Amino acid sequence: MMKINFTPEQDLFRQEIRSWLEQNIPSTTLLSLDTKEGFEQHREWEKTLNAGNWSMVTWPKEYGGRGLDLIEWLIFEEEYYRAEAPLRVNQNGVFLLGPTLMEFGTHEQKSKFLNAMATGDHIWAQGWSEPGAGSDMAAIRTTAVLEDGYYRINGQKTWSSRATYADWTFGLFRTDLNSERHRGLSFILVPLDLPGITVRPIAQLDGEPGFAEIYFDDVKVPVENLLGGDGEGWKIAMATAGFERGLMLRSPARFQQTAAKLLQLYLDNESDCSPAMQASIVEAWAQSESYALSIYHTASKMLAGGSIGSESSLGKIFWSELDHMMHQTALKILGASAELSLDSEHDAAKWIKGFMFSYAGPIYAGTNEIQKNIIAERLLGLPK
Repeated sequence: MMKINFTPEQDLFRQEIRSWLEQNIPSTTLLSLDTKEGFEQHREWEKTLNAGNWSMVTWPKEYGGRGLDLIEWLIFEEEYYRAEAPLRVNQNGVFLLGPTLMEFGTHEQKSKFLNAMATGDHIWAQGWSEPGAGSDMAAIRTTAVLEDGYYRINGQKTWSSRATYADWTFGLFRTDLNSERHRGLSFILVPLDLPGITVRPIAQLDGEPGFAEIYFDDVKVPVENLLGGDGEGWKIAMATAGFERGLMLRSPARFQQTAAKLLQLYLDNESDCSPAMQASIVEAWAQSESYALSIYHTASKMLAGGSIGSESSLGKIFWSELDHMMHQTALKILGASAELSLDSEHDAAKWIKGFMFSYAGPIYAGTNEIQKNIIAERLLGLPK
């Protein structure tokens, strides 16, 4: 097992969050956050977290956080997943847009958006992908034309996570109509209740609308909602993608917890498993611990003044493939019982739902094929 030595202060912090979670986690399991009722239940959980000042521990205190470092965030995540606390409905905002706002936003933007994000008053969708512009965000065609202090937006976003019930979305829009590829793109924050916006849910394999299409028909957005400068969207989006792929979107605790559950599943069914299955369990455990060690290294590097670069693509490939492998292994252990209804309380239903979602991992946050190209060109120096 991986061994990391923590300071006495970090150990006390771990005990503090563990105690708070034990006292505040809902007594009954929340409904799926991809349903309207479940979405609002998870919004209330965000408010509960904020009341305890746990909604985003790495944020500065003036924006609703605790001002803690990335190592303490990893400790928080370990305790959060150990306690099996509810999923974070606002992870697009808290973990992706939040750090981006802190780096590129004006004081007014930080004051307006960060506190509302931390309290759960504003739940955010991401608006990257478009038809024909998925992982290749440089192909974005949705336009935002500046007119009299407003951007007039026309076009379509698709596969926008949380957009079905979210309050706001962030994304890239083409503000220079004569530009090509990554030039002429701007990062704009858009409330989803504006006239001219139509949100159409996209059903997942389980029938729940975890994603949506967003249509913009002459939507007027104040110029104050531009993040950074006009035409600087690509640079800002790459910083956001770094947070998404390399650190904040998928903490190692998520996969360590899955590996621990997989081990217990194997032990409960060991008599029915082939000897080869043991090797798969060991591999899952080792990889989850390796990923955790890698992220602790990345966090330490950032605390020393470093930044996340193209190496974030390595992490994205690693965790997405690991997640799928662990769920696939679980279904092999369960055998025919894995075909139980998704509505069942049986553990098999949870594993099969996780298995279906794991197929999305190699696609969202930039497909793994694109990440491999980035690794080849930018890390290994191979020709295009």
